[in-house]
Amino acid sequence: MKKIAILQSNYIPWKGYFDMIAAVDEFILYDDMQYTRRDWRNRNQIKTPQGIQWLTVPVSVKGKYHQTIRETEIDGTDWAAAHWRTLQQNYRRAPHFAEIAQWLEPLYLQESYTHLSQLNRRLIEAICRYLSIKTTISNSWDYTLQDGKTERLVDLCVKAGGSEYISGPAARDYIDEGLFSAAGVKLSWFDYAGYPEYPQMWGEFAHGVTILDLLFNCGRDAPRYMRYVA
Repeated sequence: MKKIAILQSNYIPWKGYFDMIAAVDEFILYDDMQYTRRDWRNRNQIKTPQGIQWLTVPVSVKGKYHQTIRETEIDGTDWAAAHWRTLQQNYRRAPHFAEIAQWLEPLYLQESYTHLSQLNRRLIEAICRYLSIKTTISNSWDYTLQDGKTERLVDLCVKAGGSEYISGPAARDYIDEGLFSAAGVKLSWFDYAGYPEYPQMWGEFAHGVTILDLLFNCGRDAPRYMRYVA
């Protein structure tokens, strides 16, 4: 049994994203899909003394052109130092900030990125290494893509040798389950419910913030507050 998940890349995603990665054998970054504004592709949330704050990577969007996430270029370089400065200002007193900063700070201050997909994958892989997630991560363009919303997902699973596809619950609105059955691929739905709270700074608890919040606050104990990470 080989389990597959297919999701668009996000910027420093929340803990549930990494639980889905850990729950499968191959995780395909679906960045051949259209880039959407004001979404999780190029931004995420952190906690501050003033409440939730967005960290947004500036990108170039070419009008009405059907621009994929893969094609989306990062606009400028100043954002990286600004993001790190914001993380440092709001989490420097967190118990495990220094430990996480050892490998995270160089990704912001010593590396450069031209495209959003490149940045997202670099950060996702670094976080997976810290969490000891061994899942194979691949790109959708590693495969020849078929037309059709569900047809493409089924075909990707088959080409990746998958026998089970793990989908996020939001996809229930559009996925044609019969196409998976016809291809001999089991369709399962991922459940994000039931996460325990962890020691978190700055007021009322928030589950939906970037996983960096969990790492800064809990360090190596982070998996205790996750679902699938060993």
